[in-house]
Amino acid sequence: MQRLTTFDVPARDRLSYLHDFVARHVAGLRFRPADADSFAFDVSAYFLDAGTTIGTACYSAVLGERPRDLMAADGRQDYLMTIHTTDYEVAIAGKPPLSIRAGDITLVNEATAMAFALPNTLLKVVALNEARLAAIAPRVRMQAFHHIPAQAGGAALLTGYADLLRAAAPDGEAGRTLAGNHLYDLAALVVQGATNAAAEPVRASLGAARLELVKAEVLRYLTDPELNVSVIARRQGVTPRYIQRLFEQEGSTFSEFLRDARLDLAVRSLGNGGAATISAIAFDAGFGDLSYFNRAFRQRFGTTPKEIKAAALRRRQ
Repeated sequence: MQRLTTFDVPARDRLSYLHDFVARHVAGLRFRPADADSFAFDVSAYFLDAGTTIGTACYSAVLGERPRDLMAADGRQDYLMTIHTTDYEVAIAGKPPLSIRAGDITLVNEATAMAFALPNTLLKVVALNEARLAAIAPRVRMQAFHHIPAQAGGAALLTGYADLLRAAAPDGEAGRTLAGNHLYDLAALVVQGATNAAAEPVRASLGAARLELVKAEVLRYLTDPELNVSVIARRQGVTPRYIQRLFEQEGSTFSEFLRDARLDLAVRSLGNGGAATISAIAFDAGFGDLSYFNRAFRQRFGTTPKEIKAAALRRRQ
């Protein structure tokens, strides 16, 4: 992960450093702050696999462009996929500005001149290799700019999966390659129109991405004792049976994943050696039945919560 913030460089050098960072990691762009004295930024980039970069950028109000002189200098022609947290305007190839709503996806070829006006915003960006995307989504070459509303089929899954990769990048080359394949498949589905015909070739990636989002949702609400597969399914916009099938393909079940995640949380709390009682730790981890918690704990870890807590207290003495 590479990162650059306003506070990393002297004020007089901030724009030049920003231009260099963005050019090296994402695309050649030129920025003009709305207020040079108060301009602030925080940009980061993670290289997923060859030709694919995932990044975030937080800017105060700024005007930006990809002018023809930069296009001629770097010769880039890959795609930039962006999602903003606020509404903004973008003009492509000298045409009148388009209004883009927060959460919408834009996909623009870097061989196209563009200009944009950003308010104070958080921008999520994915740089995608043009040839790799076009091989599975030929429609992408029909136009240099694609505007995909947030409500479009597959859009939420694509942005959610990209967010997961930003938050927890996979380890190792094999993991990064697999995640990259999923990301391209999801982008292709959105570009092609998220029809049944478009979904069939990328069904494995759809399931893998959905399962990762389900797991992240479970971990986010882990301590809620009412959490169950039906709750998660409603939040994900799928059926409980679909979620169950995804876990079955991994050789597990939703209930087992939820139980084990709660047990992992409980064993960490017990290992801290704090003053909380075992029952309080169990309930705080989402267990509503202490007897069940004790049985499941012993089966998972080969010991009892009491023994773990006692060992932790001895270490603190």
